[in-house]
Amino acid sequence: MTDEVDVAEVEGWAARLAEVHARIAPRFARSEPRERVLAYVRGLLAPLERKNSWTLAEEAGEAIPDGMQRLLAYADWDADAVRDDVRDYVVEHLAPGPGDPAGVLVVDETGFLKKGTKSAGVARMYSGTAGRIENCQIGVFLGYTTAAGRTFVDRELYLPKVWTDDPQRRAEARIDDEVEFATKPELAMRMIGRALDAGVPADWVTGDEVYGQHGGLRRMLEERRMPYVLVVPTSQRVIAIINDNGVSKVAELRADELAARLPAQAWKKICAGNGAKGLRLYHWARAAIRPLEDTDSYWLLVRRSLSDPTDLAYYLCYGPERTPLRELVRVAGARWAIEETFQTAKGQVGLDQYQVRRYDSWYRHITLAMLAHAFLTITAAQTNTAEGAKGGLPDRPRN
Repeated sequence: MTDEVDVAEVEGWAARLAEVHARIAPRFARSEPRERVLAYVRGLLAPLERKNSWTLAEEAGEAIPDGMQRLLAYADWDADAVRDDVRDYVVEHLAPGPGDPAGVLVVDETGFLKKGTKSAGVARMYSGTAGRIENCQIGVFLGYTTAAGRTFVDRELYLPKVWTDDPQRRAEARIDDEVEFATKPELAMRMIGRALDAGVPADWVTGDEVYGQHGGLRRMLEERRMPYVLVVPTSQRVIAIINDNGVSKVAELRADELAARLPAQAWKKICAGNGAKGLRLYHWARAAIRPLEDTDSYWLLVRRSLSDPTDLAYYLCYGPERTPLRELVRVAGARWAIEETFQTAKGQVGLDQYQVRRYDSWYRHITLAMLAHAFLTITAAQTNTAEGAKGGLPDRPRN
């Protein structure tokens, strides 16, 4: 596809976007914000260099940004209700079909770099986006990945204690009184719980070690009988049956210590999916852990670089007893999908290009950017189905 599109293609996009708008329109009691939200999402989808209230207003033919700013700050609408609409829209179009691999919920965070100190939640924190400590906001997201596509279904803004414990900052950023401090894993638990309560068809949860090393999150998933593949640090302690001079015994040891005991035949070369540089090929092995448990199965999954045997990564896994090693690897590989989703959402629909300070305004922009990204993902899935091929996000026609 190219930027030179025919009238039928433009009309097709317009019709699909009108259908999406019809889903969320009942969330807006007044006609002005109801119509403006369509213009806002249309602007996020447009090939603009920057996407903020000024540029979105210009794209909509408006001389000043007041209307777009009012939509994010003062208009009467529930961003969480629209979030639920986005999730339902995603599930309707991307849920696995017969014979497809199971859907995976992926939890991860991204940083939004900021210069000032007034934006809700901003502080000097480590940002994976920058790869260092920066002045930023941190958003925790729940992604959904299937054979048809991948996008976001939920989001939470992380508020450090310097924000939740400061009444003046809370008031200035319009943070409601009931909002209390929550760690990133606790925010992830809320989002996963909402997805499961809503019946999102997913058989696995995966995430990096920020979430994998949190015992409360793992316990919540186990209580809900939700399988997981979660990254953990080298120092993670596990209980396993080991061979000690010919005698089998139960021992507690570090993840790297158990990995060092794995026999050569345990390692299998398996592809964990496609990456920007080609196939993600690694050696993988697993060891049974928590032998005293009488429900389901637990493993330590280990990933080893083909070129550097000392480059290892570790995952705690929980799932059905007969789960194949390749399935654990597939789920582990799904974690990379959300990193690519952040890149496309920032690059194509302005996920990070907002100019708002209020807590509720952050949720409103992010939710509408999620809707725009979901629209692109679903449009690509529909196009690929029609053409009998798999591909990336489609080019966006100008009308």
